[in-house]
Amino acid sequence: MKVLSLTEPYATLIKEKKKRIETRSWKTSYRGELYIHASSTKIPKEWKDNKELMALVDNTDLNFGCIICKCNLVDCICMTREYVDSIKKNNYQEFVCGVYEEGRYAWILENIEPLETPIKAKGRLGIWDC
Repeated sequence: MKVLSLTEPYATLIKEKKKRIETRSWKTSYRGELYIHASSTKIPKEWKDNKELMALVDNTDLNFGCIICKCNLVDCICMTREYVDSIKKNNYQEFVCGVYEEGRYAWILENIEPLETPIKAKGRLGIWDC
């Protein structure tokens, strides 16, 4: 299975269906089933200080070091200024959950399904096979 590791709280935001776009500095041609792994990395201080972001996971258990859900990666869009402005205006929660900058990539996720039992895994950079 193909897996993508994310630092918390972003993995849990996907699992909870509060985040449906993963923002990345790199594009991918991969399309299809993708599992989301919550890395063991601690939440950086600047993210913890972001009250809007952290409010989205209040009272939610975070799952460090586990594969926690699966989804379908259906598109990878190179962000334009218009795209960034549109997300900020029309889907502010999504905007808070990512790094929206011209030239970065928006990975569009659909059919998000939490796993009944998280799978312990170490994680890796990029899309990896488990």
